[in-house]
Amino acid sequence: MPPESYDIVVVGGGTSGCFAAATAAREGLDVALLERKTEEDGGQIACGDAIKGTSTFPDVIDLDYLREESFTNEGITLARFENPKTNKNLDIGFRGGSGAIVDRKRYGEVLLEEAERAGADIHYETVVQDVVQNGAVRGVTATERGSVVEYEADVVLDAAGSLSVLQDKADFDGTTFDTNVNYQQFCSAYREVIELDEPVDWHNAIVFKPTAELGYLWYFPRTPTEINVGLGFQMNKEPMQLVEHLKRDIRSREEFRGATVKDKLGAALPTRRPLDSAVAPGYMAVGDAAAHVNPCTGGGIPGAAKAGTWAAEAAMEAIADGTTDDEDALWEYNRRVQTDFGKRFAAMDLYNIWGGTYDVDELVDIVSAMPGQQLADALALEGTASMSWPLKIKTAVKTFGHWGTLFELKKLNDLATELKSIYDDYPTTSDGFENWRSRRDSLMNDVYELTGAEPKY
Repeated sequence: MPPESYDIVVVGGGTSGCFAAATAAREGLDVALLERKTEEDGGQIACGDAIKGTSTFPDVIDLDYLREESFTNEGITLARFENPKTNKNLDIGFRGGSGAIVDRKRYGEVLLEEAERAGADIHYETVVQDVVQNGAVRGVTATERGSVVEYEADVVLDAAGSLSVLQDKADFDGTTFDTNVNYQQFCSAYREVIELDEPVDWHNAIVFKPTAELGYLWYFPRTPTEINVGLGFQMNKEPMQLVEHLKRDIRSREEFRGATVKDKLGAALPTRRPLDSAVAPGYMAVGDAAAHVNPCTGGGIPGAAKAGTWAAEAAMEAIADGTTDDEDALWEYNRRVQTDFGKRFAAMDLYNIWGGTYDVDELVDIVSAMPGQQLADALALEGTASMSWPLKIKTAVKTFGHWGTLFELKKLNDLATELKSIYDDYPTTSDGFENWRSRRDSLMNDVYELTGAEPKY
């Protein structure tokens, strides 16, 4: 059977893959989107379902339709942190608007609908097994409903998730593509969707609770009676019995008494900085496949939407110029990611590294003593809030015994700010890549010296 030929082949029908496919197909390119699930199961994925909204999404699909079909709770106004030691809650209101919870299955279905409506050919039940490569990546081979099919393309976009087989199969020697990845940079997560008899009284909140292994439990209300409940832990920590740990906490909550489970699913997520370079000749990685995930929270939907769109735009330009074999022709995609959400995620990764050197109980004590908005700003690395002197004194008293840790955290915050500046200087071509990486790695050495953590990369 001769190969099926396309301008762009997208592997994976998640957020990044669908936005990439829709972006290119709308401009008239021949695009194939290869999805391993059946059409009935398309869109199903393990996810916490919380999202800030569509305001930062690229306008390449019908965002109003996406919101109307899949947003089930747009009244999220605060984050609640539950302290398991004191049984007290810390509520932090959202600045500048509200968040939302989505039905992730319906959300995924709408994205696939929109990619197909834009003109992409969607191939369900298509399991990619290998790349076709001759210097540059030229396509992929897959099993499609029992038959082996080869897809050739000018550019392959890897949107196949955090454990993408393409990156195991491709030869990245002589390219800038980041291969400094190992399983300890990931977390394991599990979630259920449960149905309650009575509405919860906190349906305007996303609820977090720390777990023993530098992870957290979450309770996100899709509706007042339908709750996404889940948890995760990092793979550089002792293994956790995720299902039993979650069920034990659910059983302890009066509001969940008599709950029924509607759906359950697990996944692995990257909890690391974005790949330093996610391009190689004829190839780009997007979304989870490029570690486009907040390493502290696991959130990645808006970044994946942006990355898919930017990757498709870079691919289209390279195809038009006939330069897809030159990774510099795709480099603008790298730069846009790293100077946008990439720098924030890289900075958040420092807190992930730092937190791994402390006992969870001590971290909980510090979080409990911090004023809510200052804590929120610190986690977002915004630096917009300031404390009055009475509040500073009160905080100092409450955090007595942790001052050394807080001083270390202040120095870490300074390094995070400096790291973001380095990412702002991400090179415009691959010629400056090694010098940039050396500068970044020098700062990382300061982080490891400050925290005493083992090098993560």
